[in-house]
Amino acid sequence: MMTSKVLLIYTGGTIGMVKDLETGELKGLDLAYIHNQIPEIAQLGVSVSSLSISSPIDSSDMSPAVWLELSRIIAENYEKFDGFVVLHGTDTMAYTAAALSFLIQGIQKPIILTGSQLPIGILRTDGKENLLTSIEIAGKKTASGDPVLKDVAVFFQSKLFKGNRCSKVSANQFDAFDSPNHALLGAVGVEINISPLPKDNPKDEPSLRFYPKLNDKIGLMKLFPGMNPKAYECLFNIDHHVAIVIETFGAGNAFSDISFQSMILAYIGSGGVVLNITQCVSGSVQHGKYASSRFFEKAGVISGGDMNVESALTKLMWLYGNFSDIDEIKKLLKESVVGEMN
Repeated sequence: MMTSKVLLIYTGGTIGMVKDLETGELKGLDLAYIHNQIPEIAQLGVSVSSLSISSPIDSSDMSPAVWLELSRIIAENYEKFDGFVVLHGTDTMAYTAAALSFLIQGIQKPIILTGSQLPIGILRTDGKENLLTSIEIAGKKTASGDPVLKDVAVFFQSKLFKGNRCSKVSANQFDAFDSPNHALLGAVGVEINISPLPKDNPKDEPSLRFYPKLNDKIGLMKLFPGMNPKAYECLFNIDHHVAIVIETFGAGNAFSDISFQSMILAYIGSGGVVLNITQCVSGSVQHGKYASSRFFEKAGVISGGDMNVESALTKLMWLYGNFSDIDEIKKLLKESVVGEMN
């Protein structure tokens, strides 16, 4: 069997930083530093090439423009490599994984995002193991020569997550990611065990497609007790936001404030789309289960099921960036396109 080729793409983030001995600040470095810190990469039996995005960033500065750049890099190199590993800051890693799952559909190769809570040069860094294992999985083949993974995934602390179903759940623990509404794609101990689930749409398996656009005119509103809906009137302006994600209580519930309901009705009447997802870590929206969610059902608010906020936002960006028919957008919003919802 031929040696697998893996492309390592650096976006920035903690994994590639080093502490300034004078100030104590973490400063970004480059790929050469990472390779020097992890000579074990050469022992993996995988041919690793590397490049970085045009301007590596702190993941807090992540944007749709960078997601599109990553997609273009993968598209330009798709036929040259067997797998891809994206080094990324942890804070927005789940957003990027979700975005890539919509931008790159029908993939037959692994795209794995990873990073670390501590820089590579720190003694107890988690970055070394995360990077080495991600590269190993990206280059791993079955006995018949097929990739063991054909999906966008996040690898962190010995766990392989479906990219558009996970979220960062801890700011300071190594076990920083979780996907409560979706089973792991794999777990790593003494052995690497990858158990990808069946194709999301086996009857209609899509051919490889790279989508070219994202529309960032998407708003987000998180409900809380005592909030003043009038303070959010500018959010519900079709000129500013073509769609809005609302994070509601429990199974999709909200307060019965008349001004809040009127604002939603007016926005939907002007052509806007409202998507309802739960604030809860696990579970899903169920319109009509409780009286407090029946308004949404009658108003035409779309249930996001068990989608997390990362997928909800990036799915809308993808839909409005690549489709113009509002009925088609609403139809796809209710469906699982790339396994982003059950």
